[in-house]
Amino acid sequence: MFRPDANTRYDALTADGSDWDEDGSGYGSAAGGWIWPGRGLFRVQSRGVYTSYASEYAAAPANRKDLFEGTVNVHWKAGLKLRGKTGDTGFAARQGDTVVHLATSGSLSAFTVGGLVNIRAANSLNFYAQQNVTPADGTLQNIHMRQQIFTITAVDSTNRTITVDKPLEYDVPVTSTSDGSAAINGAVYDSKAAPLVDPVLGVGFENFAMTQDMPGLNAADAVHNYGNMSPADEMHGIVFKWAANSWVRGISATMTGSHPIVSEEAYRLQIVGNSFDGSWNKGKGGNGYFRGSRVWDSLYAGNVSRNLRHFTFQWSASGNVVIGNDFDSDVNLHGGWERNNLIELNTVTVPYEHRSGSCTANCGEEGGGGPDASTWFPIWWGAGKKAVKWSGSSGPRNVFFNNTMTKQLTAGAAYTPYYADRQRIYQFGWNGTGWKHLDSGGTPIPDWASREQLDYTGGHGVDATRTDPAQSLFLKSLTGTPSPSAPASPSAPASPSASPSPSASPSAAPSASPSAPSSCLTARTVKTSSWSTGYGMDVFIKNNCATATTAWRVEFDLPASTTVSSSWSSTRTSSAQHHTFVNVAYNGDIAPGQEESFGFNAAGTANPYNITPR
Repeated sequence: MFRPDANTRYDALTADGSDWDEDGSGYGSAAGGWIWPGRGLFRVQSRGVYTSYASEYAAAPANRKDLFEGTVNVHWKAGLKLRGKTGDTGFAARQGDTVVHLATSGSLSAFTVGGLVNIRAANSLNFYAQQNVTPADGTLQNIHMRQQIFTITAVDSTNRTITVDKPLEYDVPVTSTSDGSAAINGAVYDSKAAPLVDPVLGVGFENFAMTQDMPGLNAADAVHNYGNMSPADEMHGIVFKWAANSWVRGISATMTGSHPIVSEEAYRLQIVGNSFDGSWNKGKGGNGYFRGSRVWDSLYAGNVSRNLRHFTFQWSASGNVVIGNDFDSDVNLHGGWERNNLIELNTVTVPYEHRSGSCTANCGEEGGGGPDASTWFPIWWGAGKKAVKWSGSSGPRNVFFNNTMTKQLTAGAAYTPYYADRQRIYQFGWNGTGWKHLDSGGTPIPDWASREQLDYTGGHGVDATRTDPAQSLFLKSLTGTPSPSAPASPSAPASPSASPSPSASPSAAPSASPSAPSSCLTARTVKTSSWSTGYGMDVFIKNNCATATTAWRVEFDLPASTTVSSSWSSTRTSSAQHHTFVNVAYNGDIAPGQEESFGFNAAGTANPYNITPR
């Protein structure tokens, strides 16, 4: 049970008392926003303080020291500016490139093969114009809306370039004006390659319950109350920032201060098989989300969420899979160029009372606006002119497939199916070949609210030209009739209650198909990151036979100087220096010619040997 104390609670609120005031929470040169997304019961991030802030950190009071923690990673200290590529001098890299051109000066010591780097592209007026946003629409920001964490695969110190592990998903102008734009607010802003100097790797949370104790408040009063009941106590459950290869499994979180789970620059997370119910603050400033912000290549599977404001992807989140979850709130593409995410096999049952106008105090939205008269549908999409209040529009190719989504249109009404063709692939923000803002009759929509039931297919921003007979686009199949191997949620009842009770999310049973012989299995390893005292490694198991396998086991040895400190996507047993990894429910099936994987972090630098798959 979490009881925030005087050094944890926010002592600065906005003038109307409705929300935490980041601008009023600073100390010295540090702004309160440096600890964004905010304090929490568990905060997974570096506590390293950049040298130039050491004296301020030492002098800061206890409730301000955390402003300086993690500053070894901030882009204005750790990042390098960029330079133009040959023949394309306005851009350090283009969408599809893997090589990024760094500035001609500045140390390269923080860029290491196997290390992590965030490629941060400066906003520009041309980029905003793609989103149907002009300076007249609101405060345009000199920030990096387009970001992504990559693994560095090569560093060329002579030519001052780095190579990343997969193609870029966006163009990277050298500055906010190098794409031909005028300056935003008269200032030129630089793109950056920002290494994660001190990432936190391989942290897991498993099998416990947590809550935030709030004497004097009643949890029943928070149901369908989309306001902040105690703004000074907007503490989160688990925060991942500058973190990778980490997980949350089997957690029960009830009545957290704000978000039960939140990320901010996180990579390769697994949020699997958890239960989240309620938040004391779900109102103004963007509180009470199951929040995926600046998160990449991560899995959200088999979770049950009740009485939260939204499940969100926002702020450039990309490459994530949301599968087999059970939500009573909307799947919210919240804006900030989130893109290339897959949402499938989820049950989303949204009551009429799930609406911003259902609020008793401190009501509003992330951008500071007030509630509206609409009711949230199972999907929310960030239109440029709306989401510019806090970021920008949703990005390209967020894909919905084979979900059971229903909406109660009026109080007490039966539930109506939503995007009900479960074999159709709905690609939001896509015209078949590239990005497309959603429009109505050719005019970009200014807001999703009250336009949730318009038809955006047929060239209006949702590409629905493709279908697929499979049950899943993500999961592999042993036969022609796939079954989900991540936890799956049951279908919603025909007439669910206004606040559906959580349903069990059992893992799918293994297939009865005979397993391939162990002699058909081979294993390969990929070192995903390394640091002075250890490394991270993925192990890929390939089935080389004509028959499928339903289970696997991999064994290996490590020298005495090295051991396994953590692992994921497997069940591990160890005996001295011998380690055995067995599949879990969702990755035991390997079709002929295909691979499954697990990963581990090592304490020590020696590599495994005698690697034997069975």
